[in-house]
Amino acid sequence: MNKKHLAARALALCATLLPAHELLAQTYPSKPVRLIVPYAAGGPVDTVARLTAQKLAGKWGQQVVVENRGGSGGAIGTQAVVKAAPDGYTLLFGNSGPLTVYPHLRKTLLYDYERDLVPASFMVKSCMVLVAHPALPTRTVQDLVRLAKQQPGTLSYASSGVGGLQHLGMVLLESRAGIKLVHVPYKGAAPALLDLISGQVQVQFNNVVGSLGHVQSGKLRALGVSTATPSSVLPNVPPVAKAYPGFDVASWMGMYGPAGTPKQIVDQLTADVAWALKQPDTTQRLTEVGAEVVAGGPAELSAYTRNESELFGKLIAAAGIPKE
Repeated sequence: MNKKHLAARALALCATLLPAHELLAQTYPSKPVRLIVPYAAGGPVDTVARLTAQKLAGKWGQQVVVENRGGSGGAIGTQAVVKAAPDGYTLLFGNSGPLTVYPHLRKTLLYDYERDLVPASFMVKSCMVLVAHPALPTRTVQDLVRLAKQQPGTLSYASSGVGGLQHLGMVLLESRAGIKLVHVPYKGAAPALLDLISGQVQVQFNNVVGSLGHVQSGKLRALGVSTATPSSVLPNVPPVAKAYPGFDVASWMGMYGPAGTPKQIVDQLTADVAWALKQPDTTQRLTEVGAEVVAGGPAELSAYTRNESELFGKLIAAAGIPKE
């Protein structure tokens, strides 16, 4: 037997000695990957997920299928990932709703995100925009507050679900301004936005990614942004903090896998997602819709979500939102 054959046999023997998860990681991905968005199609989370999926599919030479599983404020889609095999082929495109808010709203938890999920990438951040139907006689946050005080309990606002970021943003505004609006929760940001545009509800805190085009077309009117500083894509829309100092709520999106996903796969996801987000055309598209590319790693995402969960827990308790 010549040296070439001996070397080949040695390599084959080494491969059989490697743990199965290491062999899996070395060939990842070798089949289509499911990226679960825990909201209805067409919302801001879905928009960013599809941009990312397209880039990853090109890099990997494999399909990256975006699957929308809305309901329960994102908990249903998140649970599907928690229950999936930890092999990197079922991933979650998560945000605050099912992760940092969910634990404070449920008596019985379907999952513990810190225990049952592993973070891979802190992808983007963006502001929310307080938007109103143009028929409503309001052009500023102060106008809305004045109208709400004149007509207590009659103005309605849409949200992507009880306890989601859109809901909590409005709860915070109600608390700071001393007003009370009627909450109309939906199963996702997209159907909530459609009813706002049609005039079924009057106002909404919505992610700038989903709102920008409608504001620019005149279908919606922007009253304020949720972050302490103005948005680069809506520079003339003042922060809510100008009227109510200290008001600062940001939207974010990150990628997760089920707990137990091999570190080699998590590391590859971190690197490949960062690569996808930093491609010039992707960055440009995200910037155009008001999303700020973060492309951070697992440690950064864990620290951010831990702090946010503590903040939202206090806000939910102070607002008296009951656990279900």
